Amino acid sequence: MRVCVIIPSFNEAKEIGQLVARVKQQGLDCLVVDDGSTDDTVQIAQRAGATVLKNIKNHGKGASLIKGFNYATENDFDAVITMDGDGQHLPEDIPNFVRLAQYSDAGIFIGNRMHKPKNMPWERLFINKIMSSFISGVTKQKIPDTQCGFRLLKKEALKELDLVTANYEIESEMLIKAARLGFKIESVAISTVYSGEKSRINPFVDTLRFLKYISRELLILPFLRRRG
Repeated sequence: MRVCVIIPSFNEAKEIGQLVARVKQQGLDCLVVDDGSTDDTVQIAQRAGATVLKNIKNHGKGASLIKGFNYATENDFDAVITMDGDGQHLPEDIPNFVRLAQYSDAGIFIGNRMHKPKNMPWERLFINKIMSSFISGVTKQKIPDTQCGFRLLKKEALKELDLVTANYEIESEMLIKAARLGFKIESVAISTVYSGEKSRINPFVDTLRFLKYISRELLILPFLRRRG
């Protein structure tokens, strides 16, 4: 299985070099999509061996992932793995995704930190549980950790997913649209890594973005389709 590891990054000079190096040590292609960083993220990632696509301005995680997915599709990879650039995902967990993907008929494999969430900040754990319960209901599949960005997507799913959201709501959009297309979603146990870093997710702003996406995806669009 030919896999491309995609790391959307914004000002991750502190972590990106060792992260890319650990991915490359596994013999995998690594693509860093830099989202308008003002530090040395691009130069460090390139020195570590990553292919780098750069956004001149900050467009958001979703826009960076879509750019990476287009690259993977154009270069005919069998699957992509998405990881955050801040060190919260361990490259050593990647083989767990690849092994499962090689024999499972699922289209998406998503990391699950809920088997050992003790180091996760309580507010993130609370929001995650609510969101995971909601998204599991919408997709009609049990997904314990819907907000985890550590994922593997097979090329069959990538080619069919029409993703449009530019920010963190893409995590939910990906699952909802994949389920609607009939793809099975499986969870993979991963390590929970938190060391006091501040999340870039804004609980108020990103919750509003999610509600806007959900209202359009689940309420407005179905109504327009019925009228059409």
